[in-house]
Amino acid sequence: MDLATHFEGARWRKANGSDSGGCVEVAYANGLIGVRDTKDGGRGPILAYTEHEWKVFLAGVAAGEFTIDQLSA
Repeated sequence: MDLATHFEGARWRKANGSDSGGCVEVAYANGLIGVRDTKDGGRGPILAYTEHEWKVFLAGVAAGEFTIDQLSA
């Protein structure tokens, strides 16, 4: 699957607190959530996740499973 084509026309969003050089963007298209690096200006690779994968990830974030301390341990 060509992910660039899959996400063509999708609305990409980034966190309000992000700056011009340090954030990722996410978009939803046809049952997949795409993640890309903001600084690539839409030219870089897209990682895609199913709705289930994304929901499980967000639950882990909310539970504190992906804090810097947890990741660096």
